[in-house]
Amino acid sequence: MATVEENLWRQTAGEDAAWPVLEERQQASIAVIGGGYTGLSAALHLAERGQDVALLEAGTIGEGASGRNGGQVIPGLKQDPEAVERIWGPGLGRRAIAFAAAAPDLVFDLIDRHAIACDARRSGWLQPAASPRHLPMLERRIAQWREHGAELSLLSRGETAERLGTDAYWGALFDPRGGSLHPLRYARGLARAAMRAGARLFGRSPGRAVLRTADGWRLATPRGELRCGAVVCATNAYGDPAGMGIGPCILPIWSVQVATDPQPPALRAGILRDGLCASDTRRFLTYFRLDPDGRFVIGGRGASGARGRARAFSALRRRALALFPELEPSWRFAWGGLVALTENHLPQLVEPAPGLLLAFGYNGRGVALATAIGRVLADRLCGAEEGDLPLPLLRRPRPWPLAPWLRLQLPLASGLAALLERGVAARGR
Repeated sequence: MATVEENLWRQTAGEDAAWPVLEERQQASIAVIGGGYTGLSAALHLAERGQDVALLEAGTIGEGASGRNGGQVIPGLKQDPEAVERIWGPGLGRRAIAFAAAAPDLVFDLIDRHAIACDARRSGWLQPAASPRHLPMLERRIAQWREHGAELSLLSRGETAERLGTDAYWGALFDPRGGSLHPLRYARGLARAAMRAGARLFGRSPGRAVLRTADGWRLATPRGELRCGAVVCATNAYGDPAGMGIGPCILPIWSVQVATDPQPPALRAGILRDGLCASDTRRFLTYFRLDPDGRFVIGGRGASGARGRARAFSALRRRALALFPELEPSWRFAWGGLVALTENHLPQLVEPAPGLLLAFGYNGRGVALATAIGRVLADRLCGAEEGDLPLPLLRRPRPWPLAPWLRLQLPLASGLAALLERGVAARGR
């Protein structure tokens, strides 16, 4: 059992490229800050359109959430279609719904087009009902998506048990548009594709200051600076180098995961059939899947401190064995990363000044959404009109009400979640 945090994806991704450090003074047409899915997708799409792009990553490519998530490619936004239309209006709302529905298509198209070896499987995504009270909600969700042309279905309790290999759930939404991948290999594949298209990528080069100049922008790094005409800030929950006040606009929530060694072939043949991945309807949701080598991976809400994460790791192990008592509990891996939650549970696209763009807040759906929004950022910098964008373009980030107070409550909420998980696991036994 892992006693310290050990990231499965980093251990199985292989050697990374030796990305150079930005040194001395350099120039580019567009600078991208952040080497996760948003920044990498923006850099790739900008470079493919002939832009001179330089990307700055504070650590290594995919070091943040893009190399720490569950690898589930989930369509749509966190909010259901009717809520999106209510929040953003029917016209923009419908554009946003169609955009988010097609986001997995972009992910798998990029993987195919650039031959990214990241264990991609488009076997579908299940959202199992943790309680019979959740079934009407899933029925409404399916009905709303069908109005937008999506072929979702509701599985019975027996069908859910057959597909998942556990009778812990009461039914499930099945979405064939979803899938899974190795998240860090995907990030590194996007980086290599961007580099081949002409983008320059720099590691260990945090953009510590973003300053407006008479002819554009200046980004300072520890060993150099970058002069450019426009800036994309794509750091999500991992900083605010542009100093635009992102902090009060997100709640940075820890999502943690544990994973086993490869399970015996006979055992894994009976669970998560056809390569399915799942995220259930619990308030503090549990998400799980098998990787291609048969490791069982399960994740959920964590806590900010090392002790809190250790408790969350233990709760996830108990939850896994409550769902699948037959698992061989060889818990070699345990790790976590930050999810950026926004006040309305929708992403924010912000243009505080001409030539400065920010995007953040994927609310747990970052693999597909961040990739797609990276392309939207490229569209905007290549001349797309505001009215043609699939998301609202804000002039300033939208804050959480009482953000400092809410941040203080996060440890309490995480502790309560761990206690609830422990109770559920005990009842499952």
